Amino acid sequence: MQAPAIKQEKPMFVVAIVALMSFMGVLTETSMNVTFPALMSEFNESLSTVQWVTSGYLLMAALVMLTSAYMKRRFTNRQLFIIAVILFSLGDIICGSAFNFWMLLIGRMIQAGCVGICTPLMVNIILDVVSPIKLGTYIGLANLIILVAPALGPTFGGAVVAFASWRVIFWATLPLALILLVMGTKRIRQYAPIEGKYTFDWTRFLILGMALICLIIGLNDLGSHLYITFAVLLITSVILTGIFVRLSSKATKALFSLSVFKEKAFLFSFLPYIMLQFSNVGINFLLPNYVQEVFQATSLIGGLILLPGSILNCFGQPIYGWMLDHLGGKLPLYIGDILFTLSLVGLTVGGTQLGIWGITLAYMIFAVGRSMAFGNSVAYGLEHIDKKFRSDANALYNTGQQVTGAIGTTVLALIMDSVNQTGYTRAQNISAGSTRAFVLLVVFGVIIFYLFHHLLNLKSNIDSN
Repeated sequence: MQAPAIKQEKPMFVVAIVALMSFMGVLTETSMNVTFPALMSEFNESLSTVQWVTSGYLLMAALVMLTSAYMKRRFTNRQLFIIAVILFSLGDIICGSAFNFWMLLIGRMIQAGCVGICTPLMVNIILDVVSPIKLGTYIGLANLIILVAPALGPTFGGAVVAFASWRVIFWATLPLALILLVMGTKRIRQYAPIEGKYTFDWTRFLILGMALICLIIGLNDLGSHLYITFAVLLITSVILTGIFVRLSSKATKALFSLSVFKEKAFLFSFLPYIMLQFSNVGINFLLPNYVQEVFQATSLIGGLILLPGSILNCFGQPIYGWMLDHLGGKLPLYIGDILFTLSLVGLTVGGTQLGIWGITLAYMIFAVGRSMAFGNSVAYGLEHIDKKFRSDANALYNTGQQVTGAIGTTVLALIMDSVNQTGYTRAQNISAGSTRAFVLLVVFGVIIFYLFHHLLNLKSNIDSN
């Protein structure tokens, strides 16, 4: 039975409720980034193990997001929202009560389902009720809500560790989740019909899920110098991905359509989007740990260095969306990438000479540039993708965001800890490894500029025809 479509008179209010649940998920994620030293000490685990609190969370969120195109067609918005809040609340309880690291990790994996459901749900509601010419503005406003979390998360997490216990992160967010559950249940409606009979392709989902898991675990094993295991897992991941692609060419059940990759507007916006996410999640992990290891700063300072940039990041979102809607894509995409790249060049060249204040300033420039390019790459892509592919594109944008976030944390943790020079102190080794990570991200900035150039030329070609 199909649910009737209902006109939404105040779409931003409903989008805000869903976005706030995504905000809660991102808040706990970014808060935990600065707790790694405390977790390593309390549970007696290595950095490569503890970082799974972030990379495992992002990977699980990605797996849930893989199903978003199916879930949009099969379940109502209200049903999805209620499930998301239940998963978040259950995760809060498990994490807050965790008596060992693995219980904490299980709680985080359960909690990841909230972001995995709510982030694509938010965009799908916008696509259902907002005119395409206003997509940049609305996505910018929704991102403002979500991106307050990275602004508050590291500072909140650092303060909690400094003055209480990391467990307070979870107990403090639980009541807020329950309040949003009540609000969402009352206000969220169905804005497009659902398809009652829609069979999910569990085979392809499990194959792709195993491919992603093998990739992330393999990268983690590389950090532990388990080179043979890494090679086996990497080859397995490639083989499973090949099987997935082959099955997708003949698939009749629902997951998502790979045909969306034939849309050049999607491809040239998707690749910059995931590279920007890789860089963002990776640098948000790297810098707080960098200042704690290199400058012997406290966890509170480690969180505070991200605060000014994160505030500029989140409150700039509506402005960046407005720029796209009224000035076109060239200005925000090019300027955003240039600022992103220059900040990383500064971190590469300056290194320890920048000090805590210099790193804070560099991150401010990074955050403005990255956020200007990040949200607009999706909005620009969605504006120029065939309508029939939008749900699939949204699923892939969100899945790619989470997967590359997990990879970004794992890879940058690996590179950061990759230098073990005899005669160097721990701080000098971390500094040298971090410089390698900054260089990698500078290369990403150059590649992104090239991809944006093709994306904008593609738009020009469409206009001329």
